[in-house]
Amino acid sequence: MRAALIWTISDFPAYSMLSGWSTAGRTACPYCMENTDAFTLRRGGKQTWFDSHRKFLPDDYPFRRNKISFIKNRSVSKSSPPIRIAEYLLKQIEQIGLRRVIDIDSHEINCQLAKRTGWRKRSILWDLPYWSSNMIRHNLDVMHIEKNVFENIFNIVMNVEGKTKDNIKSRKDLNEICRRPELKKDPISGKYLKACYCLDNQSKMILCDWFKTLKFPDEFVSNLGICVDSRKLRLFGMKSHDCHVFMQRILPIALREFLPNNVWQPITELSNFFRELTSTILTNGDMQRLNEQIPVILYKLERVFPPSLFDSMEHLPVHLAYEALIARLVQYRWMYPFERYLRKLKNNVKNKARVEGSICNAYLVEEVGAFSAHCFEAHVMTRHRKVPRNLHEFVSDDDIPEVKTYFDIYVEQVKSAQPNITDTAVDEKLEREFVQWFYKYANELQNNVQNQLIQDLAKGPLRSVTTFTGYCVNGCKFNTINGSSSSNSMNFGVCIKGSNYSSEESDYYGQLVEVLRLEYPGLPIKRTVLFKCDWFDPTPNTGTKVHRQYRIVDINNKCRYSKYEPFVLASQATQVIYALYPSKHCDKNDWWAVMKVKGRPVVKVSQTSSKTYEPFQEDDLDYAEVNMNDINQQHCLNDPSGGMTEIHDDVSTEEEEFLSDPDSDADADGDNEFNSYESD
Repeated sequence: MRAALIWTISDFPAYSMLSGWSTAGRTACPYCMENTDAFTLRRGGKQTWFDSHRKFLPDDYPFRRNKISFIKNRSVSKSSPPIRIAEYLLKQIEQIGLRRVIDIDSHEINCQLAKRTGWRKRSILWDLPYWSSNMIRHNLDVMHIEKNVFENIFNIVMNVEGKTKDNIKSRKDLNEICRRPELKKDPISGKYLKACYCLDNQSKMILCDWFKTLKFPDEFVSNLGICVDSRKLRLFGMKSHDCHVFMQRILPIALREFLPNNVWQPITELSNFFRELTSTILTNGDMQRLNEQIPVILYKLERVFPPSLFDSMEHLPVHLAYEALIARLVQYRWMYPFERYLRKLKNNVKNKARVEGSICNAYLVEEVGAFSAHCFEAHVMTRHRKVPRNLHEFVSDDDIPEVKTYFDIYVEQVKSAQPNITDTAVDEKLEREFVQWFYKYANELQNNVQNQLIQDLAKGPLRSVTTFTGYCVNGCKFNTINGSSSSNSMNFGVCIKGSNYSSEESDYYGQLVEVLRLEYPGLPIKRTVLFKCDWFDPTPNTGTKVHRQYRIVDINNKCRYSKYEPFVLASQATQVIYALYPSKHCDKNDWWAVMKVKGRPVVKVSQTSSKTYEPFQEDDLDYAEVNMNDINQQHCLNDPSGGMTEIHDDVSTEEEEFLSDPDSDADADGDNEFNSYESD
């Protein structure tokens, strides 16, 4: 076998072990290296990267000359440090005289040489003949960086005792470094004034109670309600994926009513930065834009938060967009798959006295089972032939190629009758008039239509329908609102793209009321599934509000759509989450924040760009949805009599044991794929 190592993926301490560059101290950043502007806080005793990001701004940016908002009487004129190529780094290591650590003598020599540089050793990876030509050799792990950034910001906002970085030492360092009279001591009481970025106890109580009421779709995130400590008013025990969802989806909504705009806006912008960085499609323009935006976001945070907050984790995001520009998709360069696999290996350990033997034996059994499964006949069900529980599909009218011909005929007739008609108006006519036109057109030409399928469709569906309380489509599991009332999850949120398929203002949001399956006469049986929904009013500012800068969508849950159009094809539905704003006031009680969800097995492919990359996260832009699994079976979540069946019927026996284990480290709703074994 011939293989090449593209790059390494690890957490930040392991980054030092593999690269040889120390990730501790003032020169912890492997990009800035010795050109860093980090310094040690005199009272806090820790390194801070405060005011180290203005040099990444354009030379004519006005904040480079600001001497008040950052370090006192300091302006920045130097440029950002250059990106060093691998050949330069290897030459630097050889000039220093560092060695590979193969014995005690090599380690002692490296310790003496490392006193005047950030290098600690010569990595064995430099022996690879192509290693010095790689542009990215070691990836900054987005998973751990995002988790640590979220925890640092959230703990200082919640003012968690022992976790916050806003303490007495921090305030003393702040008063020496910056000009912020609002954070000085009160001359009367002798205590430091409350910061604008810290919540009071009442706000923290409201926020903790709100966390307990949050509901999410199955397999989206673990139960955050069990992570709330109402006595100490804090969150604890959150996994990396919980922090990932919280940072990108929940944080802007949770803090919107409690923090002033100068604090909430940069936090929201940082949240959107991570969301776009881990998006399903990356383009050169997007990464260049993010690379320009992240220094601005960081200096906005520096104007508000104390220097003690900005450790190496708050500095590293300034380099993430560059890595994405070079190495592309984040989903292939973070620790989630490896942490999940480590947890799988950990579960294979049955004899703790023989850890390696247990892992090897379990791996051998799995390989033998996988190989033997290919020897069975096709009708024998094995764990590799089972359909995953959320990958069910169906055939609908618009999926039939023969019907597409009649779509084109109708559009041509409409455009010939009205030459100046817009595409939006054509879409509206298709939605409202095509069915009646198709029945009439096909029946008139019934004698000339040889296709039996078209003849059956022209007769219309049967009068009797089958109803369900849940349905799996597009990689998401939907439940009716009545079926989800007693559940800890929310699967009834539905979103349908508007007529122009481009703007969020035209989207329709609703709640799933009923699932109907229509059947058409003839053989073979032709079926289609409809969602009956209760739609919210899409009128701008009255029923729907969209924050244009941050793309936050709010809907008024008291306003309903006036027209009677409850039915949509199930294939058109995407899933959304509704969340009430936590607030001290009552003016937001009627408004729900909307969070869009993408099905896990669905990959979105750009319709406009030929150079696309398909990673992991959801994106709100308009893309065609492609299911990666060729599944042509129909599966509903209940039997034909209307009774709900067990959700895990199509899960393997091993997965059932894992999901039912109360001591499992996975999410409470069975989402063991997203969770990782935290080793740091």
